[in-house]
Amino acid sequence: MIHKTAIIHEKAKLAQGVCVGPNTVIGECVEIGANTKIGANCVIDGCTAIGKDCEIFTGAVIGSISQDKKYKGGPTYLKIGDRNIIREYVSINLGTDSKDITSIGNDNFFMAYSHVAHSCKVGNNVILANVGTLAGHVVVEDHVIIGGLTAIHQFVRIGSMAIIGGCSKAVQDIVPYAMADGHPAKVYGINSVGLKRANVKPDAKQNLRKAYKILFSMELNMKNALEKLKQDFTGCEEIANLIKFINSSERGIAR
Repeated sequence: MIHKTAIIHEKAKLAQGVCVGPNTVIGECVEIGANTKIGANCVIDGCTAIGKDCEIFTGAVIGSISQDKKYKGGPTYLKIGDRNIIREYVSINLGTDSKDITSIGNDNFFMAYSHVAHSCKVGNNVILANVGTLAGHVVVEDHVIIGGLTAIHQFVRIGSMAIIGGCSKAVQDIVPYAMADGHPAKVYGINSVGLKRANVKPDAKQNLRKAYKILFSMELNMKNALEKLKQDFTGCEEIANLIKFINSSERGIAR
């Protein structure tokens, strides 16, 4: 299932069942897992490993070198997991150096023209809508939805099960379970639909609603708000995750 016009380096490793469309170019250090389908006019280069059962559509450019000015040449890396859908003209860059790879988990959906820059870490079950952009070193946790034309500033983290509305600009971390929107993005409440889809228990959702009021509605500084969360919600996994995320923030959180 390799089109006769495809150009595949003799050292590239393609597993059983890989399909490659017309005029696609695959570089020397590329590894592609079983049953992955690659459309026409794609470029897959660099030290790139792609898992099994992925679908890559027309014109995608995967494994191009970092656009970071700190890139000094030499091999850098990109790892993509299984069952990812990468639509038309998506671009995904390698890491900036050999120790800081770009990594993408499983079951993600990158819509047309979206971009994942150098050294990003994307989890599982993430949706990046059309023309969504991740700048360098962005971390996106599991089950996140990022709306179309939304830009995420470098080094920002997006917490698990958060959703960001289209045409937003995130310049600070978005906490887990949040519904965020705006320019710059602000938090407007919990992502009720996402929590329902993830089968989060009703008592945990109620705890999160109360926790969000403490964090975003009460006139408490962050230190005091976190202390109150620790006192009021012992034994709740979701609240513990929320506290851990905030405590590890370097850019501060959007409020």
